[in-house]
Amino acid sequence: MATQKLNGKVALVAGGAKNLGGLVSRELANMGARVAIHYNSASAQSPAEQTVADIKASGSDAFSIQADLTKSGEIARVFDETINRFGGIDVAVNTTGMVIKKPIESCTEEDYDKIFAINSKVAFFFLQAAGKKLNERGKVITIVTSLLAAYTDSYAIYPGSKAPIEHFSRAASKEFAARGISVNAIGPGPMETPFFYGQETKESAAYNQNAAALSKYTKTGLTDIADIAPVVTFLATDGWWITGQTIFANGGYTTR
Repeated sequence: MATQKLNGKVALVAGGAKNLGGLVSRELANMGARVAIHYNSASAQSPAEQTVADIKASGSDAFSIQADLTKSGEIARVFDETINRFGGIDVAVNTTGMVIKKPIESCTEEDYDKIFAINSKVAFFFLQAAGKKLNERGKVITIVTSLLAAYTDSYAIYPGSKAPIEHFSRAASKEFAARGISVNAIGPGPMETPFFYGQETKESAAYNQNAAALSKYTKTGLTDIADIAPVVTFLATDGWWITGQTIFANGGYTTR
């Protein structure tokens, strides 16, 4: 297997300011990449600036860029500004997403439109932009969810809005292969972040903390972002031969 290094390469991380995205941004920088850090809301500006500062302090380079990625033109702008700043893009990682936990009967049309815009639409046009703008032998990685293989209630609309990304990624991997671009998705289990706890009751959180086969070997029983970032960096480097796949990294929370 050919070794793929990140020294001198450029990475774009959508949702790269904090939590998993922030860790991925820092890890890619630690491996030698210059990093463009996208953030959406004003509340993420300060974490984005801190992640940029951390990367620069480590000896690499980074900048942050705000954009509403539910508008395809904004996705194109983020790619173009990264190329203008760093000369190209080699790795594009999409960690963005939102979650709604509701029974089907309680979901509104507004819920549906909002979550599919953020989870499905953003992922599709991010892949499209990557296919058009990545350097040869680039890597595209999208974060989905292990709930794609779960049999559970109250989570129809969240994994439902992530499910199309599997097909988008398979199709893109085939279409982009002529330029050596690999395309994959990663499905973490419930992660130890505010993204998880905002939707759960004390009881449902406790259930999830014990649901993975390897839960007792972790601090909280949940997926740690530190166990997902290495999967991203592997796919961005030596894992280049993997393409068109959804990789469940969840300690045995779900499988198929």
